[in-house]
Amino acid sequence: MRRPAARQFALVALAGALVSTGAAAPPSAAAGAPAKVPVAVGYGGAVASVDADASAAGIAVLRAGGNAVDAAVATAAALGVTEPYSAGIGGGGYFVHYDAASHRVETIDGRETAPATATATLFQENGVPIPFAEGQTSGRGVGVPGTPATWKSALDAWGTRPLGQLLKPAEKLARDGFTVDATFRAQTELNQDRFKDFPDTAKLFLPGGALPVVGSTFKNPDLAATYAELGRKGVDAVYRGPLAEDIVRTVRKPPVSPTATRTVRPGDLTTGDLGAYATKRQAPTQVRYRGLDVYSIAPSSSGGTTVGEALNILEGTDLRGLSEAQYLHRYIEASRISFADRGRWVGDPAAERVPTRELLSQRYADSRACLIRPDRALTSPLAPGDPRHPATCGGSGQAAPTTYEGENTTHLTVADRWGNVVSYTLTIESTGGSAITVPGRGFLLNNELTDFSFAPAAPGIPDPNLPGPGKRPRSSIAPTIVLRDGKPVLAVGSPGGATIITTVLQTLLGHLDRGLPLEDAIAAPRASQRNQSATELEPGLWNSPVRAQLEALGHTFRQNPEIGAATGVQRLPDGRWLAAAEPSRRGGGSAMVVYPHGRP
Repeated sequence: MRRPAARQFALVALAGALVSTGAAAPPSAAAGAPAKVPVAVGYGGAVASVDADASAAGIAVLRAGGNAVDAAVATAAALGVTEPYSAGIGGGGYFVHYDAASHRVETIDGRETAPATATATLFQENGVPIPFAEGQTSGRGVGVPGTPATWKSALDAWGTRPLGQLLKPAEKLARDGFTVDATFRAQTELNQDRFKDFPDTAKLFLPGGALPVVGSTFKNPDLAATYAELGRKGVDAVYRGPLAEDIVRTVRKPPVSPTATRTVRPGDLTTGDLGAYATKRQAPTQVRYRGLDVYSIAPSSSGGTTVGEALNILEGTDLRGLSEAQYLHRYIEASRISFADRGRWVGDPAAERVPTRELLSQRYADSRACLIRPDRALTSPLAPGDPRHPATCGGSGQAAPTTYEGENTTHLTVADRWGNVVSYTLTIESTGGSAITVPGRGFLLNNELTDFSFAPAAPGIPDPNLPGPGKRPRSSIAPTIVLRDGKPVLAVGSPGGATIITTVLQTLLGHLDRGLPLEDAIAAPRASQRNQSATELEPGLWNSPVRAQLEALGHTFRQNPEIGAATGVQRLPDGRWLAAAEPSRRGGGSAMVVYPHGRP
């Protein structure tokens, strides 16, 4: 959801919350909402997100002396208010952090987990997968939320401010409201049929049975109270006690309207599942590309391995010197190959043998890169290779198509005055998640377990992404930080389900290889190939002469009006930070810096 620039009511509320916590309000808050701009340059730190209120919350924390982790948590909490269909405490995500003092990149896996009773047939009945829509809108699709635990893990490891203080701006925003825009209304309308079947969801998002009116003020007092409770008790309240019991009760007996006709299956989540949840602190993925170190999240997400493998495949090609058609051809083929390997090899490493190191080896990438021919496109589905035993231009086993993954989430990037950087992607999976609101609590539950394969992608082929007890479903989230000689160059990430991988990859290539400024690399028209028969193209490429040139090589395309919605930050040579967000996708994003006009 994206807000228009004029949101005085919401920003005055936010300013009051910041003052109450001892933070300075954004400079423009007294005069109304800050302008929503996609690029900002200055000193003191930077925040880029999809929402002006959320970015302003993060900037205020930085102005008051908080670091990038503090600001990321405050921004994420605000997004839970203004982007409730994309993120919130009912979901999960992945957090990548660069520490300026140690020059180290570390990560937190805050992915949702399946109940202890889950089996490979979680989404099957009578040996047949249930329809995706019936898994999506159900208790069965709900995993243990990881977002609150991620905030705690990040603050315990690297933060400087207490959680209660950082939640105050979001709490105030939820209580006093934000201004509804066309995107919020449209996304509500997209979910209207689902939302009306759950009385608590309908009461919150369809007041009086009607869609929210553009320009009206949307309030969520139940979420404000939930944030206040987390501020007092800590995030353990989500995993133990009355709130945890409310979550479990809602999953096990979804509160469906008596007039609803849809099939809403219950889930099997227990208080024991919530109490056993833990985030994972783990090493990032790392590849060396053009003399830079590219870090991202390791499995259970496939983002870091798939982006990293594609970069390694392209390492031996001078992309800068190629024509636009040949550059896109190689990018598409590298994506196709790395997605073929992703489908065969990447799952939750706690339950599957995931050859992460081998997938990211240059030796393996070289064995796959030779599949790319300058005069002919590969066809999908392409068979995977075997990273444990690289064979030049070889495949391993039968090809399998890429399974479906929901396309909604949200991403934020933050940097502070000391040079710390956060790239953080959080989600509730589908737009609107499960559509089930926890009664009296003000937040939607995720449907992340539908990111599991409902059945093996192809009969007889091993699938590492089948459900299992306590297992994390495979994700495509790819929050990325790039260093040169141990110091940050840029950080990027995006929402978009499996298109996250191609969006991050194409943004990196556009900036690092094609020489585009970061903001232009984010804005450039996108292509997305995910080992599928057709490559998706945004209109800017669909309507370009380059499409015919690629079709002459054998590529097949289908049009996608919008792929991804990236944000990023970049450290400029003169020490300033550049924050960049989308100029138009998903209504545009919000980039801010602490001091746009020079050092304080």
